[in-house]
Amino acid sequence: MSNPTIFIVAIAIWLGSWYANTRLSRLSLRNPAAATAVNLAIPFLFGVAILALWEGITRGFDVPTVLLPPPSMIWERITGSTAILWADFQQTYLKAVLAGYVIGCGAGFVVAVLVDRSPFLKAGVMPVGNLVSALPIIGIAPIMVMWFGFDWQSKAAVVVVMTFFPMLVNTVAGLAATGHMERDLMRTYASNYWQTLIKLRLPAAMPFIFNALKINSTLALIGAIVAEFFGTPIVGMGFRISAEVGRLNVDMVWAEIFVAALAGSLSYGLIALLERSVTFWHPSNRR
Repeated sequence: MSNPTIFIVAIAIWLGSWYANTRLSRLSLRNPAAATAVNLAIPFLFGVAILALWEGITRGFDVPTVLLPPPSMIWERITGSTAILWADFQQTYLKAVLAGYVIGCGAGFVVAVLVDRSPFLKAGVMPVGNLVSALPIIGIAPIMVMWFGFDWQSKAAVVVVMTFFPMLVNTVAGLAATGHMERDLMRTYASNYWQTLIKLRLPAAMPFIFNALKINSTLALIGAIVAEFFGTPIVGMGFRISAEVGRLNVDMVWAEIFVAALAGSLSYGLIALLERSVTFWHPSNRR
C-alpha cells in the first residue's frame, strides 16, 4: 500500500470512528449491560482512531522513525522483545514500585492517624510534609542511590518519599471530614476514640484515602522510572529508556512507555474497582 493510500485509509478510519462515537454517545440505554458495553466501546473506538491517524501521518508523510515511529513498528518491537520487556517490568514494577508503594502508603496512613491524635504532631509534621512533597525527583533520586545502592532498593526509597506525603495529607483531610453531629452522636453512645475512629471516621475518610492510592499508583511508577536514570543494574524501564535513546532505538523506548502506561492504567483501574466496592455508600457511586 502506497504512502498516500495509507494516509487516506487512516483519515477514513478516523472519520468513521468519530461518527460512530457521536452516535453511541447520544444513546440512552436502560439495560445496564448494554450501557456498560457502549461505555467501553467509545474509548476503544477513540483509541483505534488515534492509532490509525498516527499510523497514517507517520507513514503517509514519511516521518523519520527517530522522531516518531508508527504504531505498527512499535508493536513489532513489543512482540519481538517480550523477554527484555518482562525483565524490565519485573525490576521496576514488581520490585521497586510495589515495595515502595506499600511501604509509603502504609507509613503515610499510620502517621496520619498519629497526627490526627496529636495536635503537636499535626502542627509540626504537616508543614514539613508539604515542603518535602514539593522536592523534585531529580534531587531525591541521586541521594537515594548513594544511600541504598544501585539496585531496586534505592528506587523503592524514592517511591516511598513520593507516596508517603500524598497519603498523609489526604488521610488527615479525610479523618477531619466527619461533621460535629456525627461525632456528638458517637459520644452519646459512650464511644471512645478508637471506636469512633474505626466505625465513623475511617469509613468517612475512605474516599480521601482511595484518592491518595490512585494518585500514588501513577506517581510511584514515574518516580521509579526517573530514579533509574541515576544509576541501576543493566535492567529496568528507566535504564532501558535511557540506553535506547542514546542508541536512537526510539521504537524500543515507545515499547517501554507502552508497558509503563499499561501497568499504570491497570493499577489505577484495580484501585478504582476496589474503591467502588468499599465506598458504595458515597454519592459518586450511587446509581
